[in-house]
Amino acid sequence: MANEIIEGSCHCGAVSWRFDRVPESATACNCTVCRRYGTLWAYDYEGEGIHVSGPTRAYIRGESIEFHFCPTCGCVACWRSQRVGADGRRRIAVNLRLADPQAVAGIAMRRFEGLDSFEDLPPDGRCVADYWF
Repeated sequence: MANEIIEGSCHCGAVSWRFDRVPESATACNCTVCRRYGTLWAYDYEGEGIHVSGPTRAYIRGESIEFHFCPTCGCVACWRSQRVGADGRRRIAVNLRLADPQAVAGIAMRRFEGLDSFEDLPPDGRCVADYWF
């Protein structure tokens, strides 16, 4: 499973993303933005493990993060750091809810307390499939 490619797209198909491997984990964040979007994030670096295509619009929060969504159907596709790291790489995450549920079902979940403490929470053994309704 580690060498598989995971793909996702918005509802209308105008925006898509590709993750060049199966991520080790997905993150559910409870910050003021992520809890409203209901996203499950998988992280890597732009142009390395993650490739996004199609026209997006961005909601820019503060001076550090952009949330990109499809201007046609409104699906949130990814977030992208506004800052390039010292190594010249830019952090990005894709919304796993835009992928085929079977392709991401077994990915382990992580929880990030982005509302108050800004810390990772202890693992609870759940995977993405446990977050589907």
